Amino acid sequence: MKGKILIADALHPVFASRSRSMGYEVDDLPGITRQEVLECIAGYDGIAIRTKFKMDAELIGAGTKLRFIARAGAGLDNIDEQAARARNITLLNAPEGNMDAVGEHAMGMLLSLMNNLRQADAGVRQGVWDREGNRGYELKGRTVGIIGYGFMGQSFARKLSGFGVRVLAYDKYKTGFSDNFAQEVSMEEIVRQTDVLSLHIPLTPETRQMVDDEYLFHFRKPLFFINTARGEIVNTQSVLKAIETGKILGAGLDVLETEKFPALSAEPWYEALRSNDRVLLSPHVGGWTFESYYKISEVLAEKLERL
Repeated sequence: MKGKILIADALHPVFASRSRSMGYEVDDLPGITRQEVLECIAGYDGIAIRTKFKMDAELIGAGTKLRFIARAGAGLDNIDEQAARARNITLLNAPEGNMDAVGEHAMGMLLSLMNNLRQADAGVRQGVWDREGNRGYELKGRTVGIIGYGFMGQSFARKLSGFGVRVLAYDKYKTGFSDNFAQEVSMEEIVRQTDVLSLHIPLTPETRQMVDDEYLFHFRKPLFFINTARGEIVNTQSVLKAIETGKILGAGLDVLETEKFPALSAEPWYEALRSNDRVLLSPHVGGWTFESYYKISEVLAEKLERL
């Protein structure tokens, strides 16, 4: 036996099946609580999680045998990476598994915003036939700025390739990445030319609250704004203010600073966000499709096999 794995969240069964075929003993306990994990984690060589709880220093410290933490998703922001590295614990994630889902969701949000689909649908359902009030914008000929050119940013760029747009990408931590789908540029070029701004960066201390009043001030043209990355990267009140002034023509937000109810409804900006017809919201489902549910676990299993 290679060791024991605890699956502490709802992963596709393919991960458990493939792990067992590699010689691991697997306890698939998606309903387990954080406290229960804390009490039993010392007996496991690996743990697989999604987003149910944070793998903080306390949990990592209690996992005295832990060799790896497998995160079924793209980001690692619910894992204390510093604590894991101090213990030489390998971190596995699976951005390859939901990159297409995120790219398509961002594309869908953008087209919906530009064509007023939310407002138009609501109007027809209420007996209002308003063609002029729902006149949309065409994407063709516009410049799309992508912040972050990892798996997610590249996926969005590929989805845009048939729309006749110019795609610019900025990534602070990569160079020489221009390809057939996007041109690498400076941040100065992004703020000067962008008609559409889409975020595809991880949440880090550096990116937390990155998009604020000052950040948005520098953009030269009114723009459509898409965030399928992490909500805490964006100051929601700054986005609402930019919509009010016309700096942002429409915002598609799959992620928010505060997620889930009742905490979200308690935010002072929630009512303004909810009632704004220039905002399109979804509950952090950009990377969560029927297909990605399988692919994420398959990718994790492949990476586990290479350990």
